[in-house]
Amino acid sequence: MPQRADSRPATGSSERPVAVWLIACCAMIFLMVVIGGVTRLTESGLSITEWQPVIGVVPPLDAAQWQDAFAKYRAIPQYRAIHPEMTLDAFKWIFFWEYLHRLWGRLIGAVFALPFVYFLLRGRLSRRLAPKLSGLFALGALQGALGWYMVESGLSARIEVSQYRLAAHLLAAVIIYGAMLWVALDLLAPGEGLSRRAGLRRGLSAALALLLLTLTAGAFVAGLRAGYIYNTFPLMAGGFAPAEYWQLAPWYRNWFENPAAAQFDHRLLAETTWLAIAALWLYGRRLDLPRGARTALHALFAMATLQAGLGVATLLLVVPVPVAVAHQAGAILLVTAAVVARHALRGGR
Repeated sequence: MPQRADSRPATGSSERPVAVWLIACCAMIFLMVVIGGVTRLTESGLSITEWQPVIGVVPPLDAAQWQDAFAKYRAIPQYRAIHPEMTLDAFKWIFFWEYLHRLWGRLIGAVFALPFVYFLLRGRLSRRLAPKLSGLFALGALQGALGWYMVESGLSARIEVSQYRLAAHLLAAVIIYGAMLWVALDLLAPGEGLSRRAGLRRGLSAALALLLLTLTAGAFVAGLRAGYIYNTFPLMAGGFAPAEYWQLAPWYRNWFENPAAAQFDHRLLAETTWLAIAALWLYGRRLDLPRGARTALHALFAMATLQAGLGVATLLLVVPVPVAVAHQAGAILLVTAAVVARHALRGGR
């Protein structure tokens, strides 16, 4: 019987290369988030003051071009407030990280777009899969624009980017990453229809949502430089919550603009996320799960514990760049573990 046009080819044949390609794109997005973390922690994000998606691929090549780029940076508030003594060599260092961040974003676009067109023209994408991948490509393009929208917020009236735009940029990257990983896993593993494990599936969905909320709160901590205060754990200046938690009016501004409140919220959400994952892990140990699902649940709990340790270390050591970058990378690995665990217990089609 001929295969229906909208049915899936057998996994392991025509769709396995598509899955491998998507996993490779996920790996590149993971590195993009890590590079972005270094860029933020070294205060490099505003070193390139223009958005030139095409000609911006070429960095300054001679002394005159470097002086021109440095002059543009010296014209923004961040230079005058934070780096008034910066030399050209020091500027080249922060320029490198922002340039690498933007270049890697362009490479991700190319690595996604070119194989996508190839697979599409060769008929390797089903009618169900092609719209999903088109949507991911559109989201990636919008993410590039959102990145510039974020950078633009720090070029005139501020000395750093808006914490709102930073959080949106990071959350968008994680959503694209998670969606792409889910599609790849869909191609690699068929659904099992595990209806008797619906409670664990719902719990993992809730844990994943809580994890994204915690990650977003962490972006506000980064944007407000809130990791450089209250460098003790588990208490904050000897108390459960900071005394100035409600110092801004109206009250809801404290969640997004008060550094002390932002750090407390991130702490509380992180602790709640760890407890939720630990509870799911203990519950899952009592169930008769397939080996893959059980392994994924173990990995999720282990990664949650490691990430909690990295978070505490980042705080107690006052945000050293290597540890803080490891904490940001750990957040993406924890999202990976949560998506894999949730996917392993998904229902049938």
